[in-house]
Order: sequence, then C-alpha cells, then structure tokens
Amino acid sequence: MASQTFPALVLNEDNRKVSHELKQLNVDDLPDGDVCVAVEYSTVNYKDGMVMNGIGRLVRDYPHVAGIDLAGEVEVSDDDRYKPGDKVVLTGWHVGERHWGGYAAKARVKADWLVPLPDGLSTRQAMAVGTAGFTSMLAIMALEECGLVLDTGPVVVTGAAGGVGSIAVAILANLGYSVTASTGRRSESGFLESLGASEIIDRTVLSETSGKPLDAERWAGAVDTVGSTTLASVLAQMMYGSSVATCGLAGGADLQTTVIPFLLRGINLLGIDSVVQPFDNRLATWQRIAEDLPLEKLDALTETVGIAAVPDAASAIIKGEIRGRLVVDVNV
Repeated sequence: MASQTFPALVLNEDNRKVSHELKQLNVDDLPDGDVCVAVEYSTVNYKDGMVMNGIGRLVRDYPHVAGIDLAGEVEVSDDDRYKPGDKVVLTGWHVGERHWGGYAAKARVKADWLVPLPDGLSTRQAMAVGTAGFTSMLAIMALEECGLVLDTGPVVVTGAAGGVGSIAVAILANLGYSVTASTGRRSESGFLESLGASEIIDRTVLSETSGKPLDAERWAGAVDTVGSTTLASVLAQMMYGSSVATCGLAGGADLQTTVIPFLLRGINLLGIDSVVQPFDNRLATWQRIAEDLPLEKLDALTETVGIAAVPDAASAIIKGEIRGRLVVDVNV
C-alpha cells in the first residue's frame, strides 16, 4: 500500500490564517488507526465550514485533513469487527477536528469510531444523511422519549432549510407530524413544502422576542438549530409538558431566557450531542434513519460536488447559503 497515492484536501495554518491545498498523499502520511478505509463520499456540515475557515480553533495541529463524516469500504483492518470489503460509515468522534477526516480518498481511523453501513442505504445516501441527519434523528428520538406523540399540535423546526433542519422536516412529516418550518429564506418555501412542511414562517417571527417569559402555547415539540433569541422565543411558546431538542447555534451560543417556561409549563430542554454517542445508540439511530427518512426526499434535498468545491461550499454554509445537504465525492 505504501506506493499508492490519493487526492486529499490539506489545510495549513500560518499566522492563524488557514489555507487549503488539493494534493496527492501517500498512505504513509495518514495518522495511526486500526482500519484503513477507501473513502467514497464525505459531506459539508456547518462544523466543516468552521474548520475550513479556521473558526473556533477546532483544529490545533496542522497540516490537517478536514471532513467530519466519511463513508466507504474497508481496505485493511487490524480489528476483528471489520474486514476488507465491508462498507462503513463514520460520523463524530472529533474526526475532522482532532483527527484527520473525510476530505481524502483514504482515511485511517479507530475501529471504535465506525459503524456498518445501514441496510438499504448506499454510501452516498449515508453521507447525504451525515452528521446533520444523524443529529436530526437523535433530536426526534429524544422528543419521542419525552412524550411527543401525533396529533397534539405542530412541531416547529428552526433553520429548516439547512442540513439538520431539512432532514428533520422530512422525517417528522413522514412520521405524520404537522411540521412548521422556520426559515430566513422565503425562496425555499416550495422546497420545504416538498419535504412535508405544512406551514412556513419567517425566522423573524421567532428571532424577535416579545420580552415576555411566556407567550401563547403553540408548539407540541421543537427541533432548534439556531439558538440565541430564536430558542428563547420557542421556549416561551411551548405547550405544557412539551420538549425542545436543541442541536445548533447558527444564530449564536447565547440564551437569554428565564426559568418561567420550565417552572410553569414543565418544559424540557434537551441537549443533543452527536459526537460521542455510544455504538449501540448509533446503530439504533441509523436504523431509524433507514426506516423513517424517505429516500426520495433525501435525494431531492441533496447535491453532490467534487472535493475541489469544498472550500467554496464551506464558506457558503457559514453564511447560511446552503440548502439541504452537500455530498462530497472525494474521488472527483
């Protein structure tokens, strides 16, 4: 394998400024790991945008290969759980941040970080899901565990045109929920309706708070990808005993609210982490994705780009200009 070279998008840093270069690497350049994967596809998530643009100091050591998700085929394995030819998926575990990630045609990773490719999904479809869709399903499962049931009222999804939001809309609608999609891009109304949203509201409806600790009860559940004033507004509008699954901070990491919604309405605020989920939870979540996410809707919200397009896409996703999901063909 030492003679094989492959394309990789390599990041370097100089004076705290991050630059990128598409170059050929050798497998000997890869960091240590139990399993070498021939990567077929990766994705562009919001965190990838941060890494590619040097935001948040998520990467400490350079040179670095970003890409927090990858899917492909095992080439070499020192772990009995995987053998050459197995199709695998990797999301989380700080890959693409602390460890080299998926923006290369090969990756060497720990076996503990992998899961088998779910039945019924291709590697491309698994990356169309990626961390964004995995997070969406975790959020929906958390809402269900806290009592969300059909026909109790609408479920609101904030940042609905983005990766997490669009997949959440598609899954919730497929399960039979009435979904209200909140977005700042009214031009995406038709897109969100095609995913199953029954109502579209402008993000200003939620981002401009009333200043009251409680507003009229409106939402039976919520998936929030925005944070900040949007999350505060959502909390004030939740129905009694309902829950908000929070999984993003596109609008900011702050949260100016009071304890009143929690004390007087029994609201649950559920934090969703996708990075260090245990293996069994990952398997269960991927199984739910395979069962509950309509693949025709997944295909409709997905665009595929080559590895050279990643830098521009990473900048666009930070600006909120990406609709749905971007899959990266790392071999193109």
